[in-house]
Amino acid sequence: MCFCSCGNEFCVPLWAAACTGYIVMSKVFSKESATQDEEDVQMPALPVGGKNYITPSGYDRLKAELLGLIDIERPKVVEVVHWAASNGDRSENGDYLYGKKRLREIDRRIRFLTKRLEIAEVVDPTVHAGSDQIFFGAKVTYVDDLGHQRTITILGVDEADSSQHEVSWVSPVARVLLKAREGDEVLLSTPCGVRALEILAVHYPSPRSG
Repeated sequence: MCFCSCGNEFCVPLWAAACTGYIVMSKVFSKESATQDEEDVQMPALPVGGKNYITPSGYDRLKAELLGLIDIERPKVVEVVHWAASNGDRSENGDYLYGKKRLREIDRRIRFLTKRLEIAEVVDPTVHAGSDQIFFGAKVTYVDDLGHQRTITILGVDEADSSQHEVSWVSPVARVLLKAREGDEVLLSTPCGVRALEILAVHYPSPRSG
C-alpha cells in the first residue's frame, strides 16, 4: 500500500543531524549550545493550532524516559567525562570526546522531551470502549479495494511506532478514518491513486478496574 502511515519523528534519533562533529574548546561549546537550542525547536509537525494528543501510557513512557535520562544516564556520562578530562590532552582523548558528544545528545533529548510533555494533552481512549466510531486511540481493522486487510492503532505523534502497526493521528490514513464507523467506506488519496477503505472493526482498550 502506498501511503505514509507514521508521522512519528521518534523513528529517527533527533540528534542524528546535529552530531556530525565536535570541537573541544569551551567557548565554542557555548556557541554550539545556542545553535542546538534552536535545532531543538524543530519537533514532529502538528497541525496549525492542533493539540499534541497522547495516551496515558504514551505520556508515562515519555516521562519515564525523561526521568531516566536526568537521574541515571546523564550523571553516569558526566562522571565519565570528568574522569576522562583528568587524563591529559582532551583533544586526543577518545573517552572525553565521545562523552561530550553523548552528553550533548542526552541534553538535546531532555529538552525535547520536556517541551513535548509540557504541551501534551492526555486523552484516555478507554472512554470510548464499546463504541463503533473511530476516535483517537482506536484500533481499526479495514480492507482496501485491492483486498489488502490491515489493522492499525491511532496514537499521538510522539508515541506512534510504525513497527507496531501504529500511526499518528495526523497521518493521512488516520485523518480519513477518524469519526467514521464500522461498515463505513472512506477514500484515501495515495501516491498510487485513490483507495477505498472499508472499515471492518473498531476496538478500544477496556477501562481499568478500580
